[in-house]
Amino acid sequence: MPSFFENPVSRRAFLAGTGALGVATVFQLNPITQGLVRAGLAHAADAVPGSGKWVPTVCQGCTTWCMKEAYVQDGRVFHVRGNQHSKITGKSGCVRQSMALTELYDPDRVRYPMKRTNSKKGRGEDPGFVRITWEEAMDTFAEKLIELRRKGEPHKYMTTRGRYGFMSGVMLANITRIIGSPNAITHSAICAEADKFGPYFMEGNFGYRQYDIKNSRYQLCFGADPIAANRQVSFATREWGNMLDQAKVAIVDPRFSSSAQKADEWLPLKPGTDSALALALAHVILVEGLWHKPFVGDFFDGQNRFVAGQTVDLETMIEPEEAAAAEPEATQVNEGDSAEGVTAEPAASRPTAVPTFNELYTHGLVQWWNLELKDRTPEWAAEITDLPVEQIVRVARDLGAAAPNVGIWLSRGMHMNTRGAYSSMCGHALAGLLGAAENEGGSMRFSSRPTASLPDGAAYRDDLAKAGLAMEMIDRRGRLEFPALARGRSGGGVISSQPANSILEEDPYGIEILYASWNNFVYAQPHAQEWEEAMKKVPFQVHSTLNLAEQSMFADIILPASHSMFERWNVVANSGNGYGVVGIQQPMVKVGDIRQDESEIPWLLAEALDRKGFSAPLEYLKNEFIDPETGAHPSNGDELGLIMVKMMTKPFWDFKSTVGGTKFNSWDEFLKVGMWTSDHYPFQSRWGNMGTKTGNFEFYSETLKEALQSHADRHNTDIEHVLATCNYEARGELAFIPHYEHPFRHGSEDEFPMLFVDHKHKLNREGRGCNHYWYTGERDVEPGDLKFGDAAKINPVDAERLGIQTGDTVRLTSVSGSITCTASVWEGARPGCVVKAFGMGHWAYGRHVSTDFGHSAIGGNNNNELIPRDFDRLSGSSVFSGQIGVRVEKV
Repeated sequence: MPSFFENPVSRRAFLAGTGALGVATVFQLNPITQGLVRAGLAHAADAVPGSGKWVPTVCQGCTTWCMKEAYVQDGRVFHVRGNQHSKITGKSGCVRQSMALTELYDPDRVRYPMKRTNSKKGRGEDPGFVRITWEEAMDTFAEKLIELRRKGEPHKYMTTRGRYGFMSGVMLANITRIIGSPNAITHSAICAEADKFGPYFMEGNFGYRQYDIKNSRYQLCFGADPIAANRQVSFATREWGNMLDQAKVAIVDPRFSSSAQKADEWLPLKPGTDSALALALAHVILVEGLWHKPFVGDFFDGQNRFVAGQTVDLETMIEPEEAAAAEPEATQVNEGDSAEGVTAEPAASRPTAVPTFNELYTHGLVQWWNLELKDRTPEWAAEITDLPVEQIVRVARDLGAAAPNVGIWLSRGMHMNTRGAYSSMCGHALAGLLGAAENEGGSMRFSSRPTASLPDGAAYRDDLAKAGLAMEMIDRRGRLEFPALARGRSGGGVISSQPANSILEEDPYGIEILYASWNNFVYAQPHAQEWEEAMKKVPFQVHSTLNLAEQSMFADIILPASHSMFERWNVVANSGNGYGVVGIQQPMVKVGDIRQDESEIPWLLAEALDRKGFSAPLEYLKNEFIDPETGAHPSNGDELGLIMVKMMTKPFWDFKSTVGGTKFNSWDEFLKVGMWTSDHYPFQSRWGNMGTKTGNFEFYSETLKEALQSHADRHNTDIEHVLATCNYEARGELAFIPHYEHPFRHGSEDEFPMLFVDHKHKLNREGRGCNHYWYTGERDVEPGDLKFGDAAKINPVDAERLGIQTGDTVRLTSVSGSITCTASVWEGARPGCVVKAFGMGHWAYGRHVSTDFGHSAIGGNNNNELIPRDFDRLSGSSVFSGQIGVRVEKV
């Protein structure tokens, strides 16, 4: 094992520390901290209850980003709880807040800068890392960047971003652009760009939703597991039980998830067919007159014309007396007002055309029905999804009865497939049909959190930088085959999985320098093998990381990252329970020779570049960042971090501010509380002002039509050619409405007969908390999983057919690759599917997840070695679900 693993914790020592409470020195300590104390990695000297202090911070263990408080004493963190001022979670939390301490005090954690001494890179190669100073690390980094600028190729520098705070853009985008590269690549498209697609093109919300769980009467979750792994876990776990007293829950998932165990309906549909279910639910809701009329509207005469298989006229000719009632303010032509020589027939005697359906806050419902919904019966969907007709009808009726107090969750199994943009629209259309969009008990966009922006540094870009920024981006966004229509703009999004292929093909060019911050793309991206090969081609790489991960095995310089929750200044915001929150992270302890990744590292790099004659980045940091309280400029990276936090949060703590929500009179008062809370979300305030082209909720998306036409015009073609190139089935008007697209299957059914279902384990801290005994030893808290193993969960029907029993070693093979893991025979896996949690399979990272560090993993291999590199091209989202065929063999 490499030398950087020091002071290992034995299982005996750890278990001794997590046993029953003993002497007063560990009184009231978190069990994780007890283990560290017993193992000698921390101490509890003078740990008298109440002698420490609670310090506000923010957890980033998942995308909930809960407001927290950490108990700090004698330079150590002992416990974490929810911030008492939070109107979302209060003092409650989930297991991830405690697991943050395992990351902070992980004995395998990187604690100082290192450099590679072995030029060979990749799996199985010992990098030969040796300790160096921060000055040497940053000078080496800076010299490589200067060389790239000397060659006139600054665009061949790329940064990649994983978990981040709101200050990350300074290092990863702003300084990168001052150097001259457009290539600041975020992880967003392996997260949920398709999740944002439907809400944006139907109601103008390019973002996640919050859910009014407290007032809900029904929750319908497509692939989401709200109480285990989603965007409001702490709030959901606190309120879910209360909600069940008044609401029903339906979970659509091939896996019997934690949330499915608490649900009224489990719909284990065939993977990739969620949109068929959503359309059939919409069909029943319309045929049975269950839509929410105060939002959607109604037929002019109140008579439901939505009949299965029949079209509805857009306009109806009605008699004069009916016209007067339908359009009381219509202008009439009076007798004698006609043109010369012609006598007009009195208006009162002529039939009049009126809209058959009078929409209120929606647009295009009848067009959607005529083009798609009229034929999407429950019987049709049952054939595709393999769900019972009666269950589809029952859920639709229950949704209608609960409307508008309905939450529709889309992420992530519904839309992260090759045609996921339209799946996202199908699912989100239900929120509009039921009047649940922007409504009590339904879903809302995130509450306003008006943080101030940081200066972008545009004034510090020289001609070389401007030329570099004019180059095409490495992920090929905006090409004909990659529309990536974020916010409706051609090439407006990111295609996170594409750079590896671009590097290998040198199209549009190669990458010479890579800076990776708080990510592990070699492990986390689909078709991980391609990333391994691509990283071998990048000559110089810097990795800022907590642990030596797979990405580190290709790095030339390792920089120890600060732990987001305990060791750095930053700003993080989120929404839930109808409130927007903005919280700060602040350095409270320090483990090793670390520097803050979003303030000190950019400062140190700027200083190193300045020493080599390139002063623009340092001038940017020194001149543009000014303490709004004192007027001081930063003189080091820690001061820069504090100033950035104060600048971004000034709207909340400046007593002159007109921002609503929590009122503070000074920075010190805000710092003590550590968070700001908005006023409660104003339900229905966006009805009629949705941010779409029509201002309404668009079942027929004029907004998408305009965006597709813009992308087509950019490439001198038409929309149908765009859709064909991007592997969608829609043609004509179907392109602008929620509609069914057949799942694209990766691998033939003959060769790969089963379907792979990837999901997040409830103990995952965004993939970083895995190197711990608890993480591997408590795997079975997830239904169907096994302790100390990595289970491929298979239904007993399939297991009997394949001759497989629990504990057998099995090989899973897809078009992308093969992995081996342990079989778990479990009734909660839909027949025909292999269900496996993401999180294990690390061949690097630490002793608890790799049998031979740098070579092989404990348990199974990485799920992403099975998942092919493919995209939902309209959004740029990577494929993680849908229909990924696998073959299962007993080894």
